[in-house]
Amino acid sequence: MIQVKQFAFNHFQTNCYVLWDEATRQCAIVDPACETQSEEHLLHRFILSQQLTPTLLLLTHAHTDHICGLRQIATQYHLPVTTHHDSIRLLRTAGGYGAVLGFDVDRMDDLDTHFVVDGDQLTLGESTVECRYVPGHCPGSMAYVLHPEQMVLTGDALFRFSIGRTDLPGGDLTQLLASIRQRLLTLDGDYMVLPGHGDCSSIAEEINMNPFL
Repeated sequence: MIQVKQFAFNHFQTNCYVLWDEATRQCAIVDPACETQSEEHLLHRFILSQQLTPTLLLLTHAHTDHICGLRQIATQYHLPVTTHHDSIRLLRTAGGYGAVLGFDVDRMDDLDTHFVVDGDQLTLGESTVECRYVPGHCPGSMAYVLHPEQMVLTGDALFRFSIGRTDLPGGDLTQLLASIRQRLLTLDGDYMVLPGHGDCSSIAEEINMNPFL
């Protein structure tokens, strides 16, 4: 079984998740959004306190508020960046986007990268994580599904009673709504939604109460 710890990092309060397999203590870091050294230390101390071994570094997407700590975390734990190939342009332009949004980051496309596509299964210890492609908020957006735990990490595609913005370059409202309906709302209603910002909800709550859907 996989356990989950949620952190809210940087001045955008971006959710960073640590997923770990109870049997092996292997863990995945999802969206390393650490903006400061104190946030990096908080994440590192948690990993040490739980005696975890990071083996995966996952991106839901490559907007700067989700990757501002990417280089530091990838280097510290010697991990490739797992993402969709369409994230490359955002990784390449992270510095420019970051400057607009108040983040001091470099381009990230020189990091070791492992590309995934819709339907891929990632191994985390004795557990698996399913990758689902959910473009629309931005190119390369991925959701990660934990089926035994009935959880889905939706990044900025789906929030509690809201959806991701589509007015940034590469955003497409029609595509986002199709991604949500075809790749997320088809999950059982009991699945917990773990978004890129804000509080958690469930698939059933989003079907019944999300005004955008």
